Amino acid sequence: MRVSWFGAGLSGLVDLMLPLRCAGCDAAGVAWCRDCARELGGLRRVERPLLEAVPPVYALGRYRGAARRAVLAYKESGRRHLAEPLARHIAIGLRAITAEHRLDQAWYLVPAPSRTIASRRRGGAHMSRIAHRAAAGLTGAGHPAAVADCLVTARGAADSAGLDAAERVRNLSGRVLGRTSRFPPQAAQVALIDDVITTGATVASCLAVLGAAGIEVAAVLGLTATAA
Repeated sequence: MRVSWFGAGLSGLVDLMLPLRCAGCDAAGVAWCRDCARELGGLRRVERPLLEAVPPVYALGRYRGAARRAVLAYKESGRRHLAEPLARHIAIGLRAITAEHRLDQAWYLVPAPSRTIASRRRGGAHMSRIAHRAAAGLTGAGHPAAVADCLVTARGAADSAGLDAAERVRNLSGRVLGRTSRFPPQAAQVALIDDVITTGATVASCLAVLGAAGIEVAAVLGLTATAA
């Protein structure tokens, strides 16, 4: 508990002490400028060998340039205030998916889980923070949404940076777990959300856990996706 409190406090101090600058281009006076926001302004399909027989998978931008810098600033450099603009992008993306697939139910947002040690360092689960803000934004705009924070990563999972697809699958095998009491209803309209879609190993592991519980995912939405 002390580690978690310290991580959250330190992250909050970073937000207060650093001058407000765009996470994408370093422009003064704004956390995320309009020009950089355009890099998360699309809804593009993501295709990966690991995700061939799954719900539609989308990303809002490429994991490069301003979008990549913003994601890293948010989850690795303590800039927690970026949760709000990043959540707005997720909400906009989900509204677009709703229209494209003619969906008509309330969304249940399931954030992809982080390793416990990473969550403590970041002052909390970074995608959960975004999910709650996105759900609030959707609800406020007349599109009811809730968060089902039901996935966790067990101990033993290593940092996936630098791992190829097969190594990522082995790294996560049996280590993405579900918290039964937090699952969304089985008939719910569920969206799995993540920050970066790389090989698809995390998405596939999350979908497997949800599927085993009888939960059908309508769509997967990432803030960004790598080129391959």
